[in-house]
Amino acid sequence: MKRRTANRGVALITAMLITALASMVAANLAWDNALDVRRTMVLLNHEQAVQVALGAESWVIGILHQDLEDSETDHLGEIWAIELPGLPIDGGELTGTIEDLQGRFNVNNLIDENGEVVPQSLERFRRLLIALELDPRFAGIAADWIDSNIEAAFPDGAEDPIYTGIIPPYRSANQSLTSASEFAALDGMDRQSFNILRPHITALPGRTNINVNTATGPVLQSLDENLSVADVERLLAERESAGFTDIQSAFSSLVTPDVLNTLDESTNYFRLKVVVRIDTVRVTLFSVLQRGPQGSVTPILRSLGTT
Repeated sequence: MKRRTANRGVALITAMLITALASMVAANLAWDNALDVRRTMVLLNHEQAVQVALGAESWVIGILHQDLEDSETDHLGEIWAIELPGLPIDGGELTGTIEDLQGRFNVNNLIDENGEVVPQSLERFRRLLIALELDPRFAGIAADWIDSNIEAAFPDGAEDPIYTGIIPPYRSANQSLTSASEFAALDGMDRQSFNILRPHITALPGRTNINVNTATGPVLQSLDENLSVADVERLLAERESAGFTDIQSAFSSLVTPDVLNTLDESTNYFRLKVVVRIDTVRVTLFSVLQRGPQGSVTPILRSLGTT
């Protein structure tokens, strides 16, 4: 009787262990299945968000094309400059903004087609730094970063001997930039200084003019050393509704003739920022758009999830 009772106890414990193991396996399988479903949904939502963002880009291309047909000038009162409110889409929403990149200082203006530093552009960049209350020494360091030679300029310059001594080491570009974010790597550039500078600089192909209808206040102030804060405030108020009616009359008494020739009232380069949210997935598309003289608009640079 004792042996029979013991066998029954062992059988009961074995059955309980088997049941527990089966429950654990079933729970793990259910968990893995739930994770697989969630991963699949996230991937599908991400791909859908990217396609929605590209669709928004095509929509904006049409807007910019129509804008050139309607007006020969570009200013902040036009429809493209209005921030797009949240538009509902299936499972989420879409928001976006369009920015005139020629309202910023083009860092590639620091050098000419031969890779040599342009003194006038270097001085303008130095004035921009002063207007932003940043160290003007960054102007020479930035010029050294993109000029074609490997010799450090004096007194403000930095080339490979400086950057290769940093951990981890890297080298200067020594060529035109595709993104102004490279200036975050300049010798002595800290995060706070770069965040102040970033909204006022861009990297566009070749040398470009400044669109004074959309230029930031510090960029306008950098046009001439004699331009005061009061002058800039007056200019911003004058262009507020529909841009400047006559650039010549507005700037001829404030800047030199050489600078006046670099000013414009239209642009060829825009940056689109589209944010798409579907469920918990969020995709940000940045697209640099080049508009030709006949109105054709071409994306020349895209990036996802970066600034």
